Amino acid sequence: MSGSPATAEVTREAVPGPAPSRVVVINDRSLAFGGATGLALLSARLLHARGIPVTYLTGDEGENPALAEAGISVHALGGKRLLEAGALASLRRGLYNPATLDLVGDLIRRHDDPGTVYHLHTWSQILSPAVFRALEPVRERLFVSAHDFFLTCPNGAYALFRQGRTCPHVPLGLACLATQCDRRSYAHKLWRVARQTVQARTLRYRDAAPRVLAIHAAMRPLLVRGGVPDAAITTVPNPIHPWSTTRIAAERNRAFVFVGRLNEEKGPDLAARAARAAGVPLLVIGDGPLLERLQRDHPEVRFAGRQPADAVARLVRDARALVMPSRYPEPYGLVAGEALWSGLPVILTDQALLAADIVIRQAGLACDPRDEAALAGAMARLAGDDALTERMSRNAFSRTADLGHSTESWTDALLDAYAAVLAEAMPARAA
Repeated sequence: MSGSPATAEVTREAVPGPAPSRVVVINDRSLAFGGATGLALLSARLLHARGIPVTYLTGDEGENPALAEAGISVHALGGKRLLEAGALASLRRGLYNPATLDLVGDLIRRHDDPGTVYHLHTWSQILSPAVFRALEPVRERLFVSAHDFFLTCPNGAYALFRQGRTCPHVPLGLACLATQCDRRSYAHKLWRVARQTVQARTLRYRDAAPRVLAIHAAMRPLLVRGGVPDAAITTVPNPIHPWSTTRIAAERNRAFVFVGRLNEEKGPDLAARAARAAGVPLLVIGDGPLLERLQRDHPEVRFAGRQPADAVARLVRDARALVMPSRYPEPYGLVAGEALWSGLPVILTDQALLAADIVIRQAGLACDPRDEAALAGAMARLAGDDALTERMSRNAFSRTADLGHSTESWTDALLDAYAAVLAEAMPARAA
């Protein structure tokens, strides 16, 4: 499922139209433990810095001090993620959380006006599909960011986790229902199918609304397969903050680096085994459920744990390349962009939507990460060829600017999208 180059919708002229009177950013969590929440929080801060009033509506306790310090108002549900709540509560609230209706409905009744834009990021852990029913009155001014595929796919990844390959089926079709693709059990798959069915009944598209913001152009056919109208989709690549503003001289370094959560989906175990087979050093930056096992099985690997952004930037200056062997189709992968813009070549799964973009620019290598010999071969190839590594490093640094946004251009892109919808809504409201 390699993606096509992501350049089609990156360069856009500013869309004339009114600025929003307020943006309501909606997200399951207020503390960033993943990329989607980090982007939701970043958008709130950047929009607020542009002088636009921002409200952050969150499913958790809303205890992020950075929001209060920035002067961003917070409306919190006080809920827990599915794995943190009791089993019965998780089953029930995961399907449809009625408290979400009260929280979102109260906010709309008290504060909505024709210039308010609503931007939903994540909902599957706390807010539940009830959020779409709650947002129905403002559907024409609603944006949904597709950070993954939970908008259309029961397991959120179009992945057959048990079979180790991508899914060819139509979500909620007969083949989908008959396939055990879940990491846990078929019973859990059926629960996810039930949740997706509830979501399909609460999320209705009419006249290309709500608008869906895809982070890569290659997400479009997969979203359409799951029922999102093509006219509703706009590609807005993620913002990238590089680890280094000058090119990291990767050809002078020896160690490969993995950056991310240490779980099965991200494939840190594949990276460790491939590094051992290739005879190359590996640095692993991150934390997660596989950490203890990896430390036990791979004492030759250096584990740095989870690190703040500035520490990651220091550590990767000694890296030769980033290894990103995800077991499922990554829609984007922020660390890949951060590495490329810093001059680090990237070795990634050929199922990643960025794979074709990186390979065509000769800024890295793509392979099937489940083929450990191929992954080890890719690492050995870069380890043994300084000229190739330097060429890929320079290409990564100079030829990948179109694969993402700066924080400023990303903010511009969001405001352009909001302005276009508000410009369309005003004549309709007047009529």
